[in-house]
Amino acid sequence: MSSGNGCQPQTLTKPALGEKEAAELVDRVFGLKVSWVRSLPSYDDQNFHVRVSAEGADEYVLKITNSEDSQKPDLIEAQTQAMMFLSAEGFPSATPYLTKDGNIMSLESGDTRPGSKKYMVRLLTYLPGTPVAKIATNTQLLYEIGKLAASMDKVLSEKFQHPSVKSLHRGQFIWNLANVPLLDQYIYALGQNKYRAVVEQVIEQFKGKVIPKLSNFRACINHGDLNDHNILVDSSSASLENPQYRVSGILDFSDMSYGYYVFEVAIAIMYMMIESPDPLSVGGHVLAGFESVVPLTAEERGALFLLVSGRFAQSLVIAAHTALLYPENKEYLTITAKTGWKHLTTMFEVGQEAVEKTWFETAQAYMHHAPA
Repeated sequence: MSSGNGCQPQTLTKPALGEKEAAELVDRVFGLKVSWVRSLPSYDDQNFHVRVSAEGADEYVLKITNSEDSQKPDLIEAQTQAMMFLSAEGFPSATPYLTKDGNIMSLESGDTRPGSKKYMVRLLTYLPGTPVAKIATNTQLLYEIGKLAASMDKVLSEKFQHPSVKSLHRGQFIWNLANVPLLDQYIYALGQNKYRAVVEQVIEQFKGKVIPKLSNFRACINHGDLNDHNILVDSSSASLENPQYRVSGILDFSDMSYGYYVFEVAIAIMYMMIESPDPLSVGGHVLAGFESVVPLTAEERGALFLLVSGRFAQSLVIAAHTALLYPENKEYLTITAKTGWKHLTTMFEVGQEAVEKTWFETAQAYMHHAPA
């Protein structure tokens, strides 16, 4: 879930190409004839699933970046190079199909009218699998997702080098977890709804208890959006009662930025809570997987409750704000809100101490019997 320009969640810059225009774009920029195309849901970019009529009927995702972010080619370059690097390291991330000019992306006009906005266009390999949002997660998968989050951040931070990597320092980027205080500007979008007080409480506690400690956390590069729609899985067992899942795809690197290891695990916990029938139990399994690769320090663990709460607040406030700008896309934008408000409220009703006890005891149990 990307944002527009820095601290502004979304300006009116989302591309609006039709399927016919998308097919023509693939032909013109990448030299491929499209045999089938359909639009995919998206936050503020535009995505199309396309099949090309080359041998093997290859499938791709045409990604058209919003015009605001399209003005940051270094950032898109860094994100794309990171995807290519991760793929080479054995992670299931997409890779770009090169343009006719041999580039990984191309800046294109939205239409032929003078003064029309320009959008950065990429054609990425299509990854097979089912989004986590469409399955019933089990503890094995939650552990795997935690492990994946830590492994990905670790390899990016230790080995990924590219001239454009400095563009991942995104100070005012609204989706970076350090920027929960920026939500003050957008809280009006909640109106006077009954949940507003909870969000205000999250923001104030975040300012007082998390922000002063950031310098003590270990820095890294974050994917930043390991949500239940951005992780694809397939089942590697025939047992319908107890399927064993493996991650088959990691999508959407548009929220990548420099952050901290503890941010990534907090974001993964929050999004895995969304669909769970027992949301408060989720955190311990994700944490155990994460800590099998990158054990957290006591200070990082101490911030986890407020970091998870902070991501709930970001998701709910920014979605409400963006839905005011794009009422026609409200259903997609407010997916998280359906259960998110309930989960955030429950966390605060149960209280930090009790929630942490559940998480940490669950994670501790894995020390004695790590999953196969």
